[in-house]
Order: sequence, then C-alpha cells, then structure tokens
Amino acid sequence: MPKCVSMGALMKCPFGTIPAALIVPPINRVFETTPGANILDHKPMMNIPTFGPCKSLAFPATAAATAAALGALTPMPCIPGTMAPWVPGDPTVLLAGAPILTKDSKLMCMWGGVIEIQQPGQIKVEAIL
Repeated sequence: MPKCVSMGALMKCPFGTIPAALIVPPINRVFETTPGANILDHKPMMNIPTFGPCKSLAFPATAAATAAALGALTPMPCIPGTMAPWVPGDPTVLLAGAPILTKDSKLMCMWGGVIEIQQPGQIKVEAIL
C-alpha cells in the first residue's frame, strides 16, 4: 500500500527556494495525532504555503522584477498557483469523500512547478524486542 500523507508532510517545488509543510485542517478527517490528507488538499495558502522566493519566470511578480532588473533573475515571494487537485492519489481509499494523498502524488502549479512530497508526515516506529 502506498505511504499515506498527513499534515506536516514536507513538499518541494523546483522553483521554490525552501521546502514547505502541508496544512490539513482537521475537518471531517481521520487522525491519530495529525489529520490525514486527500487529493483535495491543494488550495493555495490554505493547504499549500509559500516555498520562499519563486524562481519561475511564469510567475508574474518574478517576471516583472526580472524585467525591472534588466534581465537579471529576481525571485519574488511565492504565491502557489495550485488550482487542480493532487494526482493520482489512491482511489481505493477515500478520506472525507476523496482519494487519499500518497507520497507518489504530484501537484501542478500554474507557474510551471511540479510539487512533490519529500517526507509524507508519517514515521513508522517499530519496537525492538
């Protein structure tokens, strides 16, 4: 079974400068210590925080700042453009009415980045006897 993702999972955007932690509101969710995530947890700034300065020239603020700097790349603060759900998720397990988010899921940003899960937020602990 794919590794499920929960609140606090670390994400990385190739155009961002820092990783970000997934935010999952504990509404209609199953959780032991942190809420689990589904593919609908993609909303900018609500679920997907900033990745620091954005290096994508498709991002209007970066494009404008770069033009003002006569072509020298000038990253500006990221505002994620994540309008569509994560894909693919795991359709065999539903959480709050949508497929769960897995470590292999990807999220497209309209500024050109493909956001990936680096650490799913769940750590398996085994007792050594």
